[in-house]
Amino acid sequence: MNSYPPELLVQLAPVMFVAGLDAPLVPPSSPAPSTTSKSQDAFAVLTMRLRDALLNQRKVAIWQPEKAKSFQVILVDRDVRFPPRKMAPNDDSPHLPGHSPLSPLTPSSPLHPDGLIAPIWIRKHTTLVPSVFVLFMRIFEEQEERKRDVDLAAYIALRKKSTNERGIKLTVVLLASRRMLDDPSLDARLTFIRKQSGLDARAALFVLSPVSQAELGDFVQSLQQALYEPAVEYYTSHSKRVRRKRNRHTQALSSYSNPISPLGTAGASRPLRPEGWTVRYEYKMACFAEFRGEDEVALKHYQDAYEVLAIMFGSIAILPPRTKRWAEAKVLADCINVKIVKLYMYNNEHALALSHHTTHIRKFGDLSRGWSIGEDTFEYWSWVARQYRILSELMEQGTHSSLTYLLTNRSSPQAASRGSTPALELDGLRSLGLNPSHALQHPGFYYYMAARCTEMRRERFLATLEAEARLFWKRGVSSSPGFANEKKVDHLLYTKAYELFKKHTPTLPQSQSQARLTLWIAYRIGQTYFDSGKFDMAVRFFERIARTYRRESWDTMLRPLLTTWYACVQQLGDVELSVRLLIEMLGHGLEDVDEPGTLQGDLLEVLKSTVPTTPDEPLLIDSSESQPICKFDCDVVFWQTEVKVGESAAFQMTITAPEDVAISDLPFTSLTITFAGTYGPVTLQHVDGESSNISNRYLSLGTISEEPKTLETSLRWQQGSSLILSGTMVSHVPTTLRVEDLDIQIPLDPTSSRTGSPQPLSHKWLSCVSPPRFIDIKREDPSSVFVRYRSHSVELDLSHPSPACIDEEYPITIEVTNVDDQDLEIFVDILLQPTEVDDADNSIIIDGESSSSFIKGVPFGTLSPGENCVKVLHLTSTGGAGDRILDISLQSRSKKSFNGEPIEDVSEVLKTVVVPTVAALSITHDIVYRRSLKDRMGLADLRAFDEDFWDDGQGGEAEVNLMIECAGPWSILMEKLTLQRQDNDEAKVLEASSDDDDSDLPSEYFPGDQFSVWCRISLSPSEYPSPAIPSVGQYAIHWRRIHEDGTHGPSSKSTVSLPSLRPPTDGLIGLLHIAPTARLHQTIPLSLIIRNNHPSRAANITVHVELDPSDGFVISGIRNGRIPILLPGSEEKVMWNLIPIECGHVALPRIKVIDRRKVVQESTEAEEELVKIVDVRLDYRREEAEEKDEDSESPTEKETNSPLAVVGTVFVSP
Repeated sequence: MNSYPPELLVQLAPVMFVAGLDAPLVPPSSPAPSTTSKSQDAFAVLTMRLRDALLNQRKVAIWQPEKAKSFQVILVDRDVRFPPRKMAPNDDSPHLPGHSPLSPLTPSSPLHPDGLIAPIWIRKHTTLVPSVFVLFMRIFEEQEERKRDVDLAAYIALRKKSTNERGIKLTVVLLASRRMLDDPSLDARLTFIRKQSGLDARAALFVLSPVSQAELGDFVQSLQQALYEPAVEYYTSHSKRVRRKRNRHTQALSSYSNPISPLGTAGASRPLRPEGWTVRYEYKMACFAEFRGEDEVALKHYQDAYEVLAIMFGSIAILPPRTKRWAEAKVLADCINVKIVKLYMYNNEHALALSHHTTHIRKFGDLSRGWSIGEDTFEYWSWVARQYRILSELMEQGTHSSLTYLLTNRSSPQAASRGSTPALELDGLRSLGLNPSHALQHPGFYYYMAARCTEMRRERFLATLEAEARLFWKRGVSSSPGFANEKKVDHLLYTKAYELFKKHTPTLPQSQSQARLTLWIAYRIGQTYFDSGKFDMAVRFFERIARTYRRESWDTMLRPLLTTWYACVQQLGDVELSVRLLIEMLGHGLEDVDEPGTLQGDLLEVLKSTVPTTPDEPLLIDSSESQPICKFDCDVVFWQTEVKVGESAAFQMTITAPEDVAISDLPFTSLTITFAGTYGPVTLQHVDGESSNISNRYLSLGTISEEPKTLETSLRWQQGSSLILSGTMVSHVPTTLRVEDLDIQIPLDPTSSRTGSPQPLSHKWLSCVSPPRFIDIKREDPSSVFVRYRSHSVELDLSHPSPACIDEEYPITIEVTNVDDQDLEIFVDILLQPTEVDDADNSIIIDGESSSSFIKGVPFGTLSPGENCVKVLHLTSTGGAGDRILDISLQSRSKKSFNGEPIEDVSEVLKTVVVPTVAALSITHDIVYRRSLKDRMGLADLRAFDEDFWDDGQGGEAEVNLMIECAGPWSILMEKLTLQRQDNDEAKVLEASSDDDDSDLPSEYFPGDQFSVWCRISLSPSEYPSPAIPSVGQYAIHWRRIHEDGTHGPSSKSTVSLPSLRPPTDGLIGLLHIAPTARLHQTIPLSLIIRNNHPSRAANITVHVELDPSDGFVISGIRNGRIPILLPGSEEKVMWNLIPIECGHVALPRIKVIDRRKVVQESTEAEEELVKIVDVRLDYRREEAEEKDEDSESPTEKETNSPLAVVGTVFVSP
């Protein structure tokens, strides 16, 4: 971050000037020393503590996301002067308005005539002009000095005048002794000082006495809290002033014309263009918003300034490249980008922060090509490295506070350097919903990117340096200031990335990819040391890195490291390390294609021409962690996959020399083949009689026995030549036959090919020596053969009456029969597979042992030939219907012996049984809700405090009807049905049909038969609107399956829970109640109960009866009227008397209930809002999710969706 002005990067905070704390504050008087010495010491300590407390409130830093109401405190002199706001107009043009000294319109300004923003403007508002001014002074305490309060007030008034001119809040803190605080005249003196000095009435005058450190901290916090709002108002006024200027500038933008320089003044400076003024104003408003702590507003203005600045860079006419203003604007754009990224990170919007940073690099990278600063210049890579470095430094500061980032990254270093991710890893991240380019990593990644860019910068610089030596380029290149500065740059940047990768890499097995990336960065450090000629430092890094690469078999990464390492060792002259590296390089096949045999020749030359450090001791090369020297491809093939005990197993072994390295001159002396088990080794001694130029040599080993065997053959290999060995093996016990090890001076794994060489397409068997012919062996692993006993003859039979039913113990018969010629001990393992059925809880039972998943070792005893054993397994299934899968494993064992030692012969039979499971009973339910007609309790009714209090006036009642159907393929015997009540605080069962003693159970039900049960539930919800009320009970149904032969299965129990209740809610409702029948000319009562069920709103109700000459009733009662205000939860009852004058079904008079309060609230011209009236004779409702079927014409639907005034009928008889 040192590349940019710190003023453009720091986090801005309100500035507070503090004056009067420069030295111990002593009033201008001459007190007696004996009485004031202690007091002066106390005030001196108070002054020092105040300075420390104020200065420690907030430090100047770039990363400060905290939103505390704190100030950046600056200690100043009492008589400090503020810089002038505007410069006086020139004598030549006194009529023109003055401008700020830093304005581009001021000739003496560093920005004149076309500058944007200078760091000195930020410095002005952070160090020269505060938002609040705090003045500490001593109040005079002696009796004869109180008259000097006038002088004190006059000084404060003078200071107040200077702060008022800048709109700065002035606060005075008077320091007084504790004795002075108890003086009754203190309040009058303070009032006099405040009025005489013109201080504000709010947060302008404080009194402080010497207090403890803790109390002083509280005072400083309270002082900042009191002055924070005036500081915000100060910066808000600045923002409004700048916004007015911007608006005036925007209005005048359309009339702006670019002034043309007169003839002969082509080099004259042009004034700042409208785009530049826009950038200037937006940047200022962003800074003032940042002073106020409004990060979102600051972010918006920074983005607007950045966009306009990018437009200016797009025109060479506005910002000519490589000029002073162009360089200043480029620095400003980079700093605004840092501000935007930082504000995004404050808000934990990491993807947006990284996206903006990437867009900034891409956008200015495109612009750089137009400025002739493309990817082929060191200036471009210097700028890109600076962007990544400042991002990493910003994040490193953020990690010390609240910044978090992604801990796992799967991309390789090569991909990171190219800015891309491998396709498979990219698809994996996309499947997780994460864009890799938007995933914020730890700072080490971006230090690594900066280092990679710096390497590119160094390459371009070296290329330019070579061009500097040529006369044609010398004048144009070396004269560039950037080129001269580039010669002084240190290009080593990997160290910081390496340290951060080590710090942020978790020590977990799954974090090995990041650990390897750390090693890759360490390798780049070593490579950089090698390029700079520091070979000893490079060797230290290569030794540590190679150790891990060898252990984890990263040969692709190890090969280039070995080449560079060997080049360093050659420069250092280390003989022993050279021998070790050459042997390891031979193992990896690092042969020069143009000069084959180079490694072999170098090794022999070093061994012949140099002397080790200890000539009397042999040089031991430990290659346990690395590739062995000249590792051969070894292919072992057995002709058969499996043989029986006592049969011969033929095998062939093909040993092939590497093709990419020459080893014909290496003097191998012997080859030892070791076999698994008790077989003796076979040793091949080298003889020179046989030519080593034959590509395929053959040698028969005969039958391998327990005795060691020694044969002779040539052990010199040309590149790619093979030695084919054949033989047979016999075993009298079950085992696995294989070749265990080959030793050509070092161990060799006989079942794997050389690392880095292509795997053979197929294993081959030599069928003819001359000419050589091979047969492809296409088995998966022919390098070993299994010797087994023959399998036992055992029959496993499973029978069951499919399908099974839910909640029943389903029997499965297991029958085992021994059809072998020997006694067999039988055990059975039973595995119940997990099922995908929801809420399934399955279990199995056999021989009294129960499990939900696995029962092991169920004994069936020892069965003689022809004997069988039968056991019954019970499967219990709950939850939903679906298949249940059982895996049954039968193990048979017979005891044998070999050489006096017992050998166990085991065979296994596997069977899988799928049990279809269906539901025996199908349950459907129907719920109907009714409103309660009981009188509502008053708000002050004391019965609500009784323990057995129950109020269903709000909830009403629910009727639940369950339809139970015999859904299985079998008939069932229903034995018993009971309701197990589970009443709660919101619902209880009143009555149920299952409570009747005259039930017709037990009874038989055939498939498709149905029966129903009914219950009535009282509801008393505790909340409005009411959430779902939990179930109040469950039905227990006891039943048995009826088999085809008429027998009954075991008793089963199914439970059916009552559904949860969701009663519909009412707001304002009218309940109409009248008898269904009446006599002609006889009075019948009609009542209307108006209930207000709203939890918080009262209702203003009017009732209207609309009479019509055709009505069949004479009505007595209210026609139009208003009822008292209905409070929430209250009701009102209205009565009428009706006399029928017609016979038959006579319609009731039309009644309207209007909520006047709702009409007044919505609008003065709104239509009448009718309250729903429900005839309680037709009152039954469904749950809210089941209502409003447009095609239904039932009375309930009419009650639900009909007009709010319901007209019922009464049957009138003569």
